[in-house]
Amino acid sequence: MVIRRACPDEAPLLSDLALRSKAYWGYSAEFIAACRDDLTLSEAFIRETEVFVSEDSAGKIAGFYALDRKADGIADLNDLFVDPASIGGGHGRALFEHAIQLARSQGCREMRIDSDPFAEPFYQKMGAERMGEVESTVFPGRMLPLLRVLL
Repeated sequence: MVIRRACPDEAPLLSDLALRSKAYWGYSAEFIAACRDDLTLSEAFIRETEVFVSEDSAGKIAGFYALDRKADGIADLNDLFVDPASIGGGHGRALFEHAIQLARSQGCREMRIDSDPFAEPFYQKMGAERMGEVESTVFPGRMLPLLRVLL
């Protein structure tokens, strides 16, 4: 497994991966369609944000994450997604651990995650704790777990 910086021209591939990963949890086609804009990465976003991908042994992208460092020493873990065909292969763990190391190296003291409810157990297994809830940016009134990892 290789973890490397994402290339801007991979934006469509990563956006598609995010949608497939979200759909893995059994959400309806209407739900996924409503999430499309929120889960679409642009080339500019990849250039301006810390976006890293994991590749499998064949060099195929198996997952990615985006880390947004805030001025207050807090990093937001955004968009950690693993291709459904690669779930269970260690890519999620490797990407999460990479994000923690990157946040630490940038002087962050905490990493926060607006989590999908289905992903919360994974993050808790990785050491995250729930600190509250945050409203969905796609579905007003839908509350999502807000998690954190102290670095």
